[in-house]
Amino acid sequence: MNSPILSPLPAGADAADVAYSRMGMLLVEAGKLTLDDAERVLRMHRDLGIRYGEAALRLGLVGEDDIRQALARQFAYPYVLPGQAGYSARLVAAYEPFSPQVEALRAIRSQLMLRWFARGRRALAVVGADPEDGAALFAANLAVVLSQLGEQTLLVDANLRTPHQHDIFGLKPRQGLSDLLAGRTGLEVVVRVPDFVDLSVLPAGTLPPNPQELLSRDAFHLLHTHLESRYDILLYDLAPFGAGADALAAARQAGGVLLATRKDHTRVADVAKMAEHLVEAGAELVGAVMMEF
Repeated sequence: MNSPILSPLPAGADAADVAYSRMGMLLVEAGKLTLDDAERVLRMHRDLGIRYGEAALRLGLVGEDDIRQALARQFAYPYVLPGQAGYSARLVAAYEPFSPQVEALRAIRSQLMLRWFARGRRALAVVGADPEDGAALFAANLAVVLSQLGEQTLLVDANLRTPHQHDIFGLKPRQGLSDLLAGRTGLEVVVRVPDFVDLSVLPAGTLPPNPQELLSRDAFHLLHTHLESRYDILLYDLAPFGAGADALAAARQAGGVLLATRKDHTRVADVAKMAEHLVEAGAELVGAVMMEF
């Protein structure tokens, strides 16, 4: 027998009833409420004239995090609760979307949308001077907040020396970018991130003996052009600048570069050298971010 919570509301139902019944359905689908519980909450919402979420909290049926998640789903702003997915705990954009760190990420996102992507650009590379600068983690978090705009976003792990994105997103070892460039596989290696419907990841794949050469070949140019036609945003996570010239080839293809630096760690001289070489290679310096962790 169908419950009224999943049936059309009575003719006298107002707009608030319609909106809050949707929240009830979301909480039922998430396993946070039973159908009977959802009806109890709806009755209290009507009788006391309080918000649906407040009614559910008063009845002790859900927690604050459950309500925030239901609201996020109503407004197409997905995120996950700690322990719900196998992502790195440092993927704060996934786990802590209302934190000051993620507010700062959204501010950076806004600047990029205005200063870079609004110019018709689709690709951007992120690179740091050394492995401890946190460029990979920043790229992963930036990819999440970009996808939360509803932009079809592909995060490409172009660090073919010490890749990190498969660990950050909890992906099993598999083929990826290097295998694509070597002609060993196809685009089925792109992974859709299940909790973020507009985010996909192309892992680095098999570690090759010739990363610089792979990223300098026509195959990378052709792949880049094809991916640009399929996604709204391509975000490349590059190998640290100090690891070799890989970053130059990939950054030139992306067209724009965002430098990732770390407070009290990255040397100013290294940033200046990195910027100079990237510009000489034909990439445009879009900006720099400083992280503290």
